[in-house]
Parts: sequence; C-alpha cells; structure tokens
Amino acid sequence: MGRLFWKFFFFIMVAQLTATIGVGIMFSLENRERDRRTSDLDQSPPAAFMIRSAAATLQYGGTEALRKLVLNSERHHVYAVDEQQHELLGREVHPRLIEEARTLLGAEKQETRRRVVEEVKAADGHTYLLFLPSPVNPEFGGPPPHEERGPRRMQPPPFFFPMMPMLVATVASLFFAMLLAWYFSQPIRLLKSAFARASSGNLNDRLAPQMGKRNDELTDLGRDFDGMTDKLRALMDSQRRLLHDVSHELRSPIARLQASIGLARLQPEKTAATLERIEREGVRMDKLVGELLTLSRLETGVTGAMEDHIRMEDLLTEIIDDARFEAEAVDRHIEGMVRCDVVIKGGAELLYRAIENVVRNAIKQTAVDTTIAINTQVDKDRQSLLVSVIDHGPGVPEEELQLIFEPFFRSSRTRENSNGYGLGLTIARRIIEAHGGRIRAFNRVDGGLCVDIILPYDAIESSSEIPPTLSGDDA
Repeated sequence: MGRLFWKFFFFIMVAQLTATIGVGIMFSLENRERDRRTSDLDQSPPAAFMIRSAAATLQYGGTEALRKLVLNSERHHVYAVDEQQHELLGREVHPRLIEEARTLLGAEKQETRRRVVEEVKAADGHTYLLFLPSPVNPEFGGPPPHEERGPRRMQPPPFFFPMMPMLVATVASLFFAMLLAWYFSQPIRLLKSAFARASSGNLNDRLAPQMGKRNDELTDLGRDFDGMTDKLRALMDSQRRLLHDVSHELRSPIARLQASIGLARLQPEKTAATLERIEREGVRMDKLVGELLTLSRLETGVTGAMEDHIRMEDLLTEIIDDARFEAEAVDRHIEGMVRCDVVIKGGAELLYRAIENVVRNAIKQTAVDTTIAINTQVDKDRQSLLVSVIDHGPGVPEEELQLIFEPFFRSSRTRENSNGYGLGLTIARRIIEAHGGRIRAFNRVDGGLCVDIILPYDAIESSSEIPPTLSGDDA
C-alpha cells in the first residue's frame, strides 16, 4: 500500500470521526434534555417561585405556617423533609426523591440558575429540605413516587435533535469529500494537459515543478512523465542526428562511385583500376549498411535468441587469438590474462562481436610496437565479470569519454587514424546493455585508454555439458 492509499484512508477516517463525534455530541445533548424533562422533581419556574415562598414562610412563620400554606395550595404541594426523613405533614416520601433533591441542591449551589430545592432551618431546631415532586405524583393523577414506575410516556424530543446528527454527518462528509476530490483532481488535470501537449509534439514542458510539495504516487507519476519526455526528446534528437550522419557518411562513397564511373567513361583504358575502386566503395557501403542494420536491431531490442550458455574463458581466448593475428600484421602485440571460470547466458555471436569491436578499436589506436592488455576479474560477491582492454594510444579528451559510444562519433585525437564509421563502440555498448551489463572508458595516468566491460554472470562453470562458444571465424 502506497502513500496515496494512506491519504485516502486519512481523509475518510477524519470524515468518519467528525461525523461520529458530532452524532455523539448531539445524542449527549438529547440525553441531557431528556434527563431534565424526566426528573422526579418539578423544576419549572412556578415550582421555583413556590419553593421560595415556602422557604420564606418556614423561616419567618414556622412549621405551622408552612402546614397551612401547603394544605391551602391547590396546584403545588411542597414537601418538607427533616433530618430524620420525616415529612412535615406525615406524607410518605420515597428515599429516591429525597436523594435527588439533595443532589440537585448541591448542584444549584455551584450554578447560577433558578433554585427549585431549598434547605431551611426552622425555629423548632429541625432543618427541612423543601422540594416539589413532579406533576406525575399521585396527588396529580400519576403513580406514587415510592412505587417502581414503568416507562413514562415522554414528550417526543424536539425535531432539532434527531435531524442534527444526520445534518452534521452529511456536511462533514461533503466537506471532506470536496477536499479529497480537489486534492487528487488538480494533479490529474495537470497530467491531462501535459499529455495533450506531449501528443501535439511539445516535449519541453516539465510537470514535476507544477506538482508543488506533494509527496505521493501522483508526484512520482509527474516525475516519470518528465523522464519519459526527456527520453523521447533524446531519441528524437538522436534519430535526427543519425539520419544526418548516415546521409553524410553515404555521400562520400556515392560521390566517389560517381567519379569512378565518369572516369571509366572518359578513360576506357583505365577500366580495370576504376572497377577495382568501384568494388572497394561498394564493400565500404555494404559494411556501413550492415552496421546500421545491426545497430537498428539492437536499438529496437531485436537481439535474437539469448539462450546460449557462454564459457567466457573460451570466448575470450578465441578473441585474443584472432586479435593477436591481426595485431602482429601491423606491428602491435596482444597480451591476455584470461582466468574466468564463469558462464554467461546470452547471445554468443553478439557478445563475441561486442568484445571484438573494443579490441579491434584498441589495435587501431595503440602505438606501434606497443602491447594491448586484456585482463579479467571475477567479483563473486556481486556475481559480475570485469573485462578490461588497455591500449597505449593517444587516449580521448575527458569531455569526449561518454560521446565515443554514440553513433558516428570519432574522437578529435583519433579521427585522422581511423577509417571506420564510428559505429563499433556504439554496437558494443548496445550488446553489453542487452546482456544486463555496462561499458565505460577512462584515460590511464601513464597514457592510453582503458575500456571496462562489466557483465553479470549466470553461474560458475562446473558442467561439461555446456555447449562450446562460437569461434572467431563463425562470429
């Protein structure tokens, strides 16, 4: 579960908690109102007035005056209970009424509201608790307070209370739903606009800065969109550059072919030499087209079967033997220290061609009577094989080290010495990357260039059933 999930969860949780708290508060208020309405004591304003009158009568007229007041009252019959729980007129009073009256008396002392319970000390030395029972008492047609009463018929609660929880829940849900919709619809609108601009050919807009300080999957999607447009722009630029370079490279041999044909027409006696030149230019063009086709297949991922189990020690030995024969013909030398009992799964022909391209490039660039070293190193912790090809040539300017793997690029130091098209190292890089590896180049301190090829290996060679790799002639 990602960050987007937790944001959805958080918003929904807050909405639910808000609705729950609102419903709880409303029901609490309703219960308090119900408790106030279902009290055994009369708490109405007339009852408060009657209690004050009774308290004044008892305080200044004594118990006899209070008896007469109570007996002469037709609506409000005040109860007066002393410390011994005896009622002034001898009426039976349920202890619950007395307990509720004392509780209410204590609450009234702390609150500034009307007093419906009074405690008065009379002249006879007794302290009387004065209160008025609720109108549901027997004198007013209701059940006696000392009996266990069944469920009361209560007045229905006001319309406000049952509707308020639903209203609060609805408003809270709508509010947080609106926030959630806005929070996630804004970046989606930005993405939609960016995709529309990209489909129309505008690949220069950046989406990540428009996302602000968000940190979720939508922001990651914006960054991925920027990365996609960068790669598309780079591919389009590379395609345009490739077409330009191909047209440039083909223009020279085509011009020479046309010149040779014109010369053959003007000088028939030199037809044999002219045909030889035409053949040579045809071979060069065929080689260029072949390399372009190979590069095109590698760029589109068409690498053929990659199921060969390649003994790298055998493959590198074959490459060194073939390279040594070619190098000795031009007064160069090959020295190889190949000890790598690893097996790589991939395309044997492709891998042979990639490493051979690097070695042949080193043969072209190294100085006369110098040695090209081919070394290997196995990293068992990372399960990788390092193949290093070291020459003693002029090297490459630092700013051009990454460019030498681009199509048709030839270094400014080696352009005059090279008769190729600048595709060998490009093809090598594509093949190495197709095998899950990487290739890099750097200048050596004592001169020359070192090209490192790093390949992940499949296993340590331990079985004689692994098929042999291709020979140099087959490759």
